[in-house]
Amino acid sequence: MARCFVTRKLPGGALGRLAAEHEVDLWPAAFPPTRDELLAHAREAEGVLAQLTETIDTGFFDACPDVRAVANYAVGVDNVDLAAATERGIPIGHTPGVLTDATADLAFALLLAAARRLYDAERASRAGDWSWEPDFLLGHDVHGAVLGLIGMGRIGSAVAQRASGFSMEVIHNSRSGGLPLDELLERSDFVSIHAPLTPETRGLIGEAALRRMKTSAILINTARGPIVDTGALVKALNQGWIAGAALDVTDPEPLPLEHPLLLCPNLTLSPHLGSATNATRAAMADMAVDNLLAALAGERMPHCANPEVYER
Repeated sequence: MARCFVTRKLPGGALGRLAAEHEVDLWPAAFPPTRDELLAHAREAEGVLAQLTETIDTGFFDACPDVRAVANYAVGVDNVDLAAATERGIPIGHTPGVLTDATADLAFALLLAAARRLYDAERASRAGDWSWEPDFLLGHDVHGAVLGLIGMGRIGSAVAQRASGFSMEVIHNSRSGGLPLDELLERSDFVSIHAPLTPETRGLIGEAALRRMKTSAILINTARGPIVDTGALVKALNQGWIAGAALDVTDPEPLPLEHPLLLCPNLTLSPHLGSATNATRAAMADMAVDNLLAALAGERMPHCANPEVYER
């Protein structure tokens, strides 16, 4: 039996399957382990089941020399130094595909909520602030609007499918084609981000990009917070460069309570809930455990983020 450190309790029965074959050290708290706590618990582990809150880098591998497999409970692996893992022959698992529909649903929910100002409407309703004035809480039309997708992978394509039901015109920018980003920003009524976080996309939506958008446009981000320059977005919302934003991800994450973004008008927020459905989170747990069990048995991970590790 190998020793495995799991950094958070997971929904469903996947951890039971892992515990049936290996010794499981489950982090007991509802909050993530600190860096020192992560290293202390993983130091004698052979397998680690981590989340995006854990940085798996050269320092981690140096401090935890017995680790021979890491399963990331996420589709993205921007918290992992893949090159360092590959150099050491350590496979990194992830959970692609399973959260596509759940994240696309949330992206479109945020689009609708921001367009129709549901956050403002909910607060007004609870406060008894009703008005029959024709200009009370006016929102933006979704049907027939132009939706610009930055990234056209699984999730972007799923959002496009949902947009078809609202007779939206869908345009996109991606590594494989589509419109130039500047043209997409200038034409879109809604801009929804579905790109991975890479050195090229970090800060992609900064001041220049936000100034290119229509003043009536709304920005949606369910991908990764650092793709948007938070300081520039604060300016854009406060100064009316764009009409609003709806974010499931932010930079930093979580936002400190005193952060200026929280004081911005026309902002809809959710706390990184893209995959937060019962079925999706349980399926992610199954995939993560399948990855870890396979690697610890000396087999190829079913979903490996650095498959070149097997070519060494």
